[in-house]
Amino acid sequence: MAPRPITPNNPTNPTNPTGDEPAYERSQNLEAATARIGQIHEEMLVLDREANGAELDDSGQATWDDLEAELRFRETEVRGLERSERLRQSRERWSSTQFSPVQDPFSEDPRTLGARAVYDRSMAVVDSSSGGRHLAAEQKERVQRLLRTQTGDSNGELVGRLLLATENPHYRSAFQKTAASTAPIFTPDEARAIEQVQLLKRAMSLSDGSGGFAVPVLIDPTIILTAQGSENDILRLARVETITNDVWRGLSSAGVTWSFKAEGGTATDNAPTIAQPEVQTRRADGFIPFSIEIGMDWPGFAEQMSSLLAEGYDELLAEKLTTGTSGSNEPNGLVSSLDALTSPANIEVTTAGVIGAVDIYGLWNQLPQKYRRKGNTAWLSSTDVQNTIRQLGTTDPNFTVDITQEAIPRLFGKEYPMNDFMADDPAGTGTQPLLVVGDFKGYVVAQRAGMSVEFIPQLFDVTNNRPTGQRGWFAWARIGAGVVDPNAFRLLVNRSA
Repeated sequence: MAPRPITPNNPTNPTNPTGDEPAYERSQNLEAATARIGQIHEEMLVLDREANGAELDDSGQATWDDLEAELRFRETEVRGLERSERLRQSRERWSSTQFSPVQDPFSEDPRTLGARAVYDRSMAVVDSSSGGRHLAAEQKERVQRLLRTQTGDSNGELVGRLLLATENPHYRSAFQKTAASTAPIFTPDEARAIEQVQLLKRAMSLSDGSGGFAVPVLIDPTIILTAQGSENDILRLARVETITNDVWRGLSSAGVTWSFKAEGGTATDNAPTIAQPEVQTRRADGFIPFSIEIGMDWPGFAEQMSSLLAEGYDELLAEKLTTGTSGSNEPNGLVSSLDALTSPANIEVTTAGVIGAVDIYGLWNQLPQKYRRKGNTAWLSSTDVQNTIRQLGTTDPNFTVDITQEAIPRLFGKEYPMNDFMADDPAGTGTQPLLVVGDFKGYVVAQRAGMSVEFIPQLFDVTNNRPTGQRGWFAWARIGAGVVDPNAFRLLVNRSA
């Protein structure tokens, strides 16, 4: 049941001591507060639908205003509960919480700090109103996880040092000036901050060469782009690793084979074969135009620049994580990699140019059972192929889908997103890859932390060579991808004859 509203007539209400506006009982926990927000959205949606485009009557408008007021309260409440949860987790990690006077996280050169100080100061920046105000909760969690990561491929301490250097107010103001002025004049503090970041980049090899401006960490899509913030289903489902070198190196094995023996029987040699798959990063670059009217306050600037940097980058990844090939200096796309395998991944349709129910059942049957049980197992195809599967309901009632639905929500109980970089339904013979199913954790995406940009002060119209009132960034980053467990997938392909 939703928490009971408390009216202004209740002067003892701790959330409304003045009694001048409605207030509400506090939720018991974060889950309850989040659930109530969902209920409010649903109730507002019902009101809007019932109005059918007309103005709300007095009763409906009063209900709408009450819901809107409670929504603001619950959103503030959620932010407070999230902060409390982060403190609780911190106390569990360190066994105790020591309180000390607030310290400027930028008071010392990040290159000279110890590992613990780097983490503490970095999280202070992430949680501050000026530094992380524009970040969603899942983006903050991603940064925190990355800062705590210490593996052979990813060093969170290095990312923390870069965060402190690039989120320094002097560097941020210098970064903004380059986006708003054709000839920026830097203060001595800004010039020192720029030099410090360049030295840090070179010393830690966090970017290729020494050119360009390092993108402040908290607007850098190679660090804060999350699964929830991406329309790229492969990126959302795959195993994503943020690394601080050029190559991700992992370990894989088919596992140990067990067997039963008679009493006193000699054990067999069941030692597994260990492989070390590698994912080489490739350079991705793009040109990002923007207007000269871009806002100058940091939260507004950060939000706009974060969107500009991420949108084209995310769209490029959506395509190349599907069809890219390393021979073209691209990540190895999931579908193109599976299509290049002859076994065990590829399974031909029964009849060339025709996708039938027997092919869907057969593909699912060919996927090993241990991968069918995985939480990240999913299907993937183009919209056209999914539409064909939806229409199988005319001959097979097991495929009947309400045409008013946007898509097939699940197939054999597993998620089924669409990807229009895959082939459409074929009309005849061919070798097109049509439908993939598998555990997407068998596909690794390795992003190198750190994006760099160079400023282009003025853009010109291509027809008359006159200035357009826009500027631009030439941005580049490094990312790689590859299938590290081919047996985790099965691919349905067209029949060549």
